[in-house]
Amino acid sequence: MAPARIPSQDPAPVLPTSAGNNDSCSPSFDASKHFHFEPPSLVWSLQDLGYPDSQGISLIGVTEPFRLSELYWPSREDDNITISLLKRAKASGYTALFVTLDTYVLGWRPSDLDNGYNPFIHPDHIGVEIRLTDPVFQKQFKEKHGYNISSAPSGVYQSTQGGTTGASLGPAAREWAKIVFPRHSHSWENVEFLKKHWDGPIVLKGIQSVQDAKKCVEVGVQGIVVSNHGGRQQDGGASSLGMLPKIVDAVGDKIDIIFDSGIRCGADIIKAIALGAKCVLIGRPYAYGLALGGEEGVRHVLRAMCGDLTMNMHLAGLRDLHEVTRDILVKEADLV
Repeated sequence: MAPARIPSQDPAPVLPTSAGNNDSCSPSFDASKHFHFEPPSLVWSLQDLGYPDSQGISLIGVTEPFRLSELYWPSREDDNITISLLKRAKASGYTALFVTLDTYVLGWRPSDLDNGYNPFIHPDHIGVEIRLTDPVFQKQFKEKHGYNISSAPSGVYQSTQGGTTGASLGPAAREWAKIVFPRHSHSWENVEFLKKHWDGPIVLKGIQSVQDAKKCVEVGVQGIVVSNHGGRQQDGGASSLGMLPKIVDAVGDKIDIIFDSGIRCGADIIKAIALGAKCVLIGRPYAYGLALGGEEGVRHVLRAMCGDLTMNMHLAGLRDLHEVTRDILVKEADLV
């Protein structure tokens, strides 16, 4: 039997995806660098809540490098800002769009409350870089408040007279939070707005039901992410892994399905792929590596995870990813 391998011509089925406020893990991290892993190739994305768009990360491991941007979708009252974000992403070379659907209101997060810290409204640049540098938002903010948002590292506003007010960035960050977390969800009809202003693939993230998955096919997006936001949004929500096979059975032949939430090791990847996911997303694991070791910490986490994937394939007698199918799984109920 040939040894297990990840085919060199294919990317690993792992997408180190956007995790909000990565700059809080390592402010000096140079995200503009390409990550090359031989083997396997890996793919990467940039979220609009992380680094500024001048520091994008390219997707590696496909015939032509492409770039993926994740959108936290402002309310329809602020379509002009959404259009600006999409234009900035396109101008920076991004060709695919992930749209997060399950954060129109932030979940109840006791640890944030205990720590008295919310990175989205904290008065510094962490987590708000792309937002506060958006020209449409800056213009809108100035018209409302009468002064510019400063880009100075000290985190102060620039007054109309050219001096500084001494105020923090907090008010601007809080105003943006009201825009991007509007407390009401978008309708399915609103997807047409995105398609009108984005000419590349669109993937909807946060799908947790067969009904919604079928609707994604109906509205004509190219992919979905089965995700419960890592358990950080709805307490007691359905298990993403439990919903994955149901969604795959319903629409897996009509749309690309990606899995997210709780991937921590190679065996987790195998289970998700076996249940029908095209690839998996990871967030917190590489963020931990970023906090502990910067770029090399990220590399270490990804090498370890892909190495663990290959080892588990070896031990399961799986020669390549094409053999990772549902019939290799054994349910606990069948062991008794």
